[in-house]
Amino acid sequence: VTAELFKEHGTPEKMAELSQEELEKYIYSCGFYHNKAAHILSATNDILTRYGGEVPGTLEELRTLAGVGRKTANVVYSCGGNEIAVDTHVFRVSNRLGLATGKTPEQVEKGLQKAIDENLWSKSHHYLIWHGRKVCHSQKPDCANCTLCGICDYFKHKGKGR
Repeated sequence: VTAELFKEHGTPEKMAELSQEELEKYIYSCGFYHNKAAHILSATNDILTRYGGEVPGTLEELRTLAGVGRKTANVVYSCGGNEIAVDTHVFRVSNRLGLATGKTPEQVEKGLQKAIDENLWSKSHHYLIWHGRKVCHSQKPDCANCTLCGICDYFKHKGKGR
């Protein structure tokens, strides 16, 4: 949705011109669009008033924005810097592979930071998301077409014969 939204509203100033209803039309397909639109507009206002129109540069500052928690801050930071954000895909794939195991996103994040060279964190984050969306689906992983099954704990224990 960002490609279409940012064509005309790619700056905080332009984003702030949108009403909540207008923004909801852009982000409807993401789900929870009412809350997300309200948070985006609130965060945009904070970026303009508290941060001089610039997205905050630290994880701590990012987390002060409406609707921005640990995961979102890490995603933003990983795109502009170097961080591993643990969303549902990264969490699932990391646990299944055995790359980093844990019961919480924070545990998996710490495990990934130990397992992956720091200069590869951001790229790895995106690769794990892609793999989770395209191959290692939540309900039915496509082990038959997975290039990582040779190193995958899930495949070794449960994936064979699926």
